[in-house]
Amino acid sequence: MDDGQGKRAVFLDRDGTVNVEVHYLSQPEQLELLPTVSETIARLNALGIEVVVVTNQAGVARGYFPEHRLHAIHDRLQQLLADEGARVTGIYYCPHHPSAGLGRYKTVCECRKPLPGMLQQAAREHDIDCSRSLMIGDRDSDLQAGAAAGCTTALVRTGYGQETSATLKLDQVRGLGVFTTVEDAVKAWLALDQNKVLPSDSSLAEE
Repeated sequence: MDDGQGKRAVFLDRDGTVNVEVHYLSQPEQLELLPTVSETIARLNALGIEVVVVTNQAGVARGYFPEHRLHAIHDRLQQLLADEGARVTGIYYCPHHPSAGLGRYKTVCECRKPLPGMLQQAAREHDIDCSRSLMIGDRDSDLQAGAAAGCTTALVRTGYGQETSATLKLDQVRGLGVFTTVEDAVKAWLALDQNKVLPSDSSLAEE
């Protein structure tokens, strides 16, 4: 299916892209999936395309909540997806901040978006070919990270996406476009490949 090449993947930002934006989400019960996200991930699963979440979590660095809390939050994310027949291959997070971090979390790292460290780590661990993959997010830093890793990128208007779209220069981030939802972005990306068709009754939204 992949002709000897690395796997295709869709990388997803977390807050504002997969789930409803909550300022420094710190409790599992605060996590609420955005509409159609689980269905879209399930369809990608059916196509054999990896789905990976990559998320900056500076709330840990700032001391707003402990790092172990993220594991409970991500367990809930996986459970909510599983309840809808969907799954993600991995969830990668950056707990650092270069200036506002406390203790060992105050560091200049390679994983904090807009740097591509999380995507590159996922690519190594799961045999992903970033040049055949898509990064979706609601901030410019998401798209910069995706472009730096070699991915096509797409901005969604959820979360901070609407305000991001006002200043975003798509040609600088290998941008496919600005879309209302993750579902719309994935459809547009798959439409670039005539051999990949997302099974859905709804038509591709024109952006």
